[in-house]
Order: sequence, then C-alpha cells, then structure tokens
Amino acid sequence: MTPTPHLAEIDALKACLDARRPLSREQVRGLATVFEAEETDYIHESNAIEGNTLTLAETEVVIRRGLTVHGKPLKDHLEAKNHLVAFQLLRRLVADQSAFSEKILLQLHTFILRGIEDEWAGRYRTVPVRISGSRHMPPNPLKVPDLMAAVFAWYGASPAGHPVEIAADLHLRLAQVHPFIDGNGRVCRLVMNLHLMQRGFPLTIIRAANTQRAAYYHALSAADESGTPQAFRAFVAERVLESLHRYEEALG
Repeated sequence: MTPTPHLAEIDALKACLDARRPLSREQVRGLATVFEAEETDYIHESNAIEGNTLTLAETEVVIRRGLTVHGKPLKDHLEAKNHLVAFQLLRRLVADQSAFSEKILLQLHTFILRGIEDEWAGRYRTVPVRISGSRHMPPNPLKVPDLMAAVFAWYGASPAGHPVEIAADLHLRLAQVHPFIDGNGRVCRLVMNLHLMQRGFPLTIIRAANTQRAAYYHALSAADESGTPQAFRAFVAERVLESLHRYEEALG
C-alpha cells in the first residue's frame, strides 16, 4: 500500500510542539481564546458542509449569545446549538480518555439530531438512503447493525497504523456504512477528532469552501471506488498538518 504523505512532517511538527510543554500561563490563556474561536469555526464549517446557511459570524451569535438570525431557518439554528452540545461532549470524552464505543457514537448522534429528527436521534436507520451527489450506495438497512458491530470490533482491536491513518479509516468506515438517516458526516468528523485529540493532536477542521469540500467528497469516493483508504488518508493528513501549523502559530 502506498505510504500516506505528510506523516513524517506531522510527526516532526507534533514532536516539536510537544517539546514546548509545559506552557506558560500566558500561553495557556492565549490558547483558551484560540480554542473557543476554533470551536465556533469547526461547528460552522462542519454544518456548512451539510448545507447549513449560517455564516461564521451568525454561528457565533447563535451559539455564544443565544440569539436568532433573522431570515435563517430554525433548523440551521438548531444544528448550530446541537453541534455545540455534541462538541462539549467530545471535549469531555477527550479529557476523560473515554474509549470510542457504540454508546458514545449514539450519544453524539442524539445531540446532533435533537429537536430536528427526534424519532431518529441516536438510532440506526431502518430504511434505505441515498447520498446526494455520490455514487456510493449505502448498504441495506438490515445489514447496518452487523456492519457497525464490525466497525467497533475493528477499532476495539487497536488497529495498527499511524493515529492519523486510523482516524481517517474510522471516518471512512462509518461513512461507508452510513448508519443514520441524517447527521452521518457531522458524527464522522466528530469521531475522527475524538481519536486524534485523545492522542494529542489539535482540532482538525474540514472546510466547506468549494475546493476543500470537493476534495473531501472526491477522496471519500476515490477510497470507495478503489477499495483502499489511501486517497482519504492523504486528504485527512493534509488537514491534520494544517491544524498543527495553526497550533504552532497560536503559540507564537
């Protein structure tokens, strides 16, 4: 299998950043401000990939000040607020080093769809679905429980590989099963970050800008068509490297 690009650069930069610990009090205060801004940025971008129309500034107004934005759908407001709650759970899971499990996956999904699709929040789909703009055909809903059991068995067996590769593979495997009626992409990106952040990586953001969103979907499709994860691993590695550079800049 072709080596995933950027891994050596990622390891070198992460080692350099890790060596700067412990951080000074001023650095910790500065990073706290950066982390809150990145949290808002992440929520905005992850929702925007799925078609949410709130801008970054509007997302901040909704989740930080509890205000509504005139002319924007209620669903867009709920998606922003829900994603914040799911992200706060992610932070706790990272701090507690809680191992990824079915319970955690369903908790994250419950928060993502709460008040939007309550009937399906935290439940696997029992109906066929199609992915708009993709040739990938999600599996028959009757197969979803067994396929998800296989994902958890694979992950629980501590798969060999670089943390970035495993995070990418976890996202990819979940996306291929497409276990939920809605919210699959948002949950996949949260779970990918759960694996990365528990291993000392900063928050990784996949952006909704046309070029990056197109590259994201192309990498998912290429991995599906080739039957190997390499295209998607390479895409995720690029995003992780970007996150490390942002962290480096924040430290000054």
